[in-house]
Amino acid sequence: MTWNDKRPMAPHLQIYRLPLTAWLSILHRGTGAVLYVGLLLMVAVLYAAASGEVAWRAMQTLLSSWLGQVVVFGFVFSLYYHLCNGLRHLLWDTGKGLSLDTLRWSGWLVLGGSVSLTLLTYLLSFLVRVHD
Repeated sequence: MTWNDKRPMAPHLQIYRLPLTAWLSILHRGTGAVLYVGLLLMVAVLYAAASGEVAWRAMQTLLSSWLGQVVVFGFVFSLYYHLCNGLRHLLWDTGKGLSLDTLRWSGWLVLGGSVSLTLLTYLLSFLVRVHD
């Protein structure tokens, strides 16, 4: 078998820049996986709550740590992103919003909405903790 140097090569990720919609699709799949793992964490939280005060305090300590906060933040963002992008997909199922300009605009709207809702959730949770 001989190597033909003249045959065309497929664009590589270092050369080809993925469009926003491709990145959002990858992020949608990734947030789905994060939600799956996050639901396992939610089961662990419920189990700790049902197991008594010692287990519940241990879970609170874990989730209050910086690593726990990063995990919870990622779960909350994933939840909002998956929701917003799912609504976008429902709109597409009606045949609307499929032009290139609308795809880009709605993609940025999904990202902005997800970040805004995540930050709003954290702001409200902070205000509730300060008020208590």
